[in-house]
Amino acid sequence: MLRFALEAVSRGEGSFHVLDRLPTAIYMTNAEGLVTYYNDACISFAGRRPVVSQDSWCVAWKLYTEQGEYLPHDQCPMAVAIRERRAIRGVRVVAERPDGSYVEFQPHPTPLLSQDGKLLGAINLLFDVSGPGRAQSLRARAAKCRCFVNLMPGQQEALLSMAADYDEKACRIERQH
Repeated sequence: MLRFALEAVSRGEGSFHVLDRLPTAIYMTNAEGLVTYYNDACISFAGRRPVVSQDSWCVAWKLYTEQGEYLPHDQCPMAVAIRERRAIRGVRVVAERPDGSYVEFQPHPTPLLSQDGKLLGAINLLFDVSGPGRAQSLRARAAKCRCFVNLMPGQQEALLSMAADYDEKACRIERQH
C-alpha cells in the first residue's frame, strides 16, 4: 500500500481510489505537513471533515497523550515522522472529536520519499484501539489517585479532581461502546 501511495504521489495524482474504499482511516500530507488527502473512514474517525490544504499534521480536532496530557498538533506522531524523516510506531494517542467523544488510536505515520531521498509528504494509518480496555485503564488511574489522597494530605483536592476527571472520561468511553 505504501508503494502504491508513493508512486501516486510521485506522479502527482490527487485521487486514491483504492484508499477511498478501505475501512481504516488513512490520510496524507505534503512535506510541510498540510493534509492533502483523506479517505471517508477519516471523517467518522475524527468526527469531522478534515480541511485539505488547511489542516496541519493530522485530521483530529484535538489530541492527547495516553496519560491525558494535551498534545499540540505540531508535536503529534505525524509531525515527528515528517521532521525526522522516519516512520513512527508503537505510540498510542487519544483524539477528541468536536462532539466531546474520544477515540484512542495507534498512528502509523510513514514519510514518503522520492528515489533520490527528497521528502514528498507522509501517509498515516490510524487504528482505533479504544473501548473497554481504555475505560478500565482510566478507572485504575482514578483508583490510584484516591489511594494517594491519604498519603499526600496537601494534594487531596487535586487528586480527587484528577480521579473524577478519569472517571468522567471512562464513562464517556463506556457510553460509546
